[in-house]
Formats: sequence, structure tokens, C-alpha cells
Amino acid sequence: MKFKKMNTQKITRPLLTGVLGVFSALSCLGQEHMPDKGLKDYYRSFFSIGVSVSPRVLKGEEGQLITCQFNSVTPENDMKMGVIHPRENEYNFRGADSIVAFALRNKMKIRGHTLCWHNQVPAWIFKDEKGDTVSKEILLQRLKDHITTVVTRYKGKVYAWDVVNEVISDKKEEFYRNSAWLSICGPEFIEKAFLWAHEADPQAVLFYNDYNEINAVKRAKIIQMVKSLRAKGVPVQAIGLQGHWAFNEPTEDQLEKTFADFAALKMPLQVTELDISVYPKEHEARERRAGDVDTSYNRERENSQAEQYRRCFTIFRKYKNSLTGVTFWNLSDKHSWLDNFPVQGRKDYPLLFDRNLQPKKAFKEVVDF
Repeated sequence: MKFKKMNTQKITRPLLTGVLGVFSALSCLGQEHMPDKGLKDYYRSFFSIGVSVSPRVLKGEEGQLITCQFNSVTPENDMKMGVIHPRENEYNFRGADSIVAFALRNKMKIRGHTLCWHNQVPAWIFKDEKGDTVSKEILLQRLKDHITTVVTRYKGKVYAWDVVNEVISDKKEEFYRNSAWLSICGPEFIEKAFLWAHEADPQAVLFYNDYNEINAVKRAKIIQMVKSLRAKGVPVQAIGLQGHWAFNEPTEDQLEKTFADFAALKMPLQVTELDISVYPKEHEARERRAGDVDTSYNRERENSQAEQYRRCFTIFRKYKNSLTGVTFWNLSDKHSWLDNFPVQGRKDYPLLFDRNLQPKKAFKEVVDF
């Protein structure tokens, strides 16, 4: 891949030299005498390496870092129903189109995210003109129209879709999440979504995508649902494991068991939304407390995070025959959704590149194998 030559006199940040054999991100951004080698190059014989993006990160140094390090992109928000279909007769393709165009220009793969989810859904989808809850028939027709319109627009460009997102409950005693989709339609909306996505683009790889898959109870429910749908002929073709983890979770045994269980399905797997928090894992949002004052990225946090990334990618490589892609959820510590979750206003540092777009110690642990 070729890049425009940069005026190196304008580069004022020092290059990192202590990352054993790993060139600074800036070396990858246009200094022609240095090799163009990014995460995608280290993992070319294993699986694709992706990143979630918004239109604002596609320009300047961030855009160059994306094309240098990754060979796949996922729109973070711009293909979600609330953004792309804000009103019944109105679609907003601007952001999604810009991401797709960027990926095509740079010969990158594109994952579509997501066609049906309980969050970021426009209010109109569940209501009639009087403000009452719509019937099952109307809601399913709206879902069909949405999926058909969006998937058809990007047919032949988006190679894979997260068709249905997070329908399995985290509660042990509950199978499906108690969402508006479920209460109005029952679980039928799940199979319909996959069937309609397949009709719109028979070549796209269709994923069921969920989080907390390392939990044995939830994992068993995901596997049960996928087996049931496939037995009916529903085109669930791959499984997305989100991977919103932390330095202390999952353990190596948890992750090994998770991949072994999913690999036994003989279906393609992807880690679709990877980040590793520097704080102990918490699963529920909460208010900030006195103990949350220290938000520095100190040596202890740096080392713990780097070690967890090393463990994860060791297992990822082990399961390369099942794993077809790993996507990081955001580009750098400059911005992450974890800056506000689970603790509102708390800064996190969950990615391989710091706030100055420089590779962290965790980067070295991912590529040094």
C-alpha cells in the first residue's frame, strides 16, 4: 500500500524506540525509507484486523493510522437504525456512505453494524400514528423494509453484517432479552431478520453478535439459539464475540473454554468489538465514587493491560482456523466509549494506541510472536 509523502519536518512528536522491533505509528504514516508494517501485516496469515470508525476519524493522522494498521472497518454508529433511519420515510446515509467510500478507496473490508438491536432504535419504529404500540405485523414489515433498504444499498460492498445484536439475556433464569422487539413480535423477529438480510444480499456473511460470551451460562444460551435457528434453515452463518473485556477478565481458562465451545459449532467466528479496560471489570453502569479519582495510565495498568492483550491474542492465533477477524472498538485512547462506561466521566485507556496515536506496550505484546 502506498501513501502520500509527508513533510517530515512537520513531525514534532518523537518516535517510539523502545518497542522491540515495532516501528512507531508515524513511521507507518508516510516515511518512505521505513517499512509499511501494521497490525494487518503481522496477522495477514491469521485473520483480518479491523477497527470501528466514525466519519470524523477518517482524515488526517487518524485516517492514515487506520489505513496503515487495519484492513477492515466497522461503522461504530453510522449504520445503526437510530442514525441511519431516524424517521419512517427518511434515511440518513451520509455517514455510512463516507465510511464505505473510505474503505473502498483503501481496499479495506467493511463489516455492517447492526441491522436489529434493542438500543439506538428510533422511537417511531414501535409506534403508530396515535402513539400506540404497533402490531406485530406492522413492526415486522418495518424491520423488513429497513433491512432490505440498507443491505441492498451496500450490496457487494459490505461483506458481512451483524444482523441481530444482543438478544440473549444476561439473567440466568431468562433466555431472550426482554426488549420491545420480543414483547411485540416474539422471537420470530430474529429468524426473519436473517432471512431478509440473506434475500437482500445472498453473498454477505450474516453474524449473530453478542457480549459477555465468556460467561458459561450466556454462552450456552447463544449456542442453543444458533443451533435451533440453523436447524430451521435460518441463515445464521457466523458468530460475533464482542470482547469488551478488562485486564482481569476473562481469565485464560475462560477464554480458552469460550473459543473451544464456539469452535465446536464449525462456524466462522470473529471478535467484533475488542477493547481491554485498565480498570477491574464491572458489568453495570454506576455513579463515580471516591475510589475512582485515580484515572492515570500508570505503569501497573500499562503492564496488566499488555499482559491481557498478550493472553488474548495467543488464544486468537491458536483458533485461527475458526477465527476470521478481530476488530478493535475504536482507534485509540483519544476516544473510547469506555470513557463513560461503566463510570460516567471516567477516562479509560483500552486500546493499542495512546491519545497521541502512538503504539503502547500492549501493541508490542500483540505483534511480538
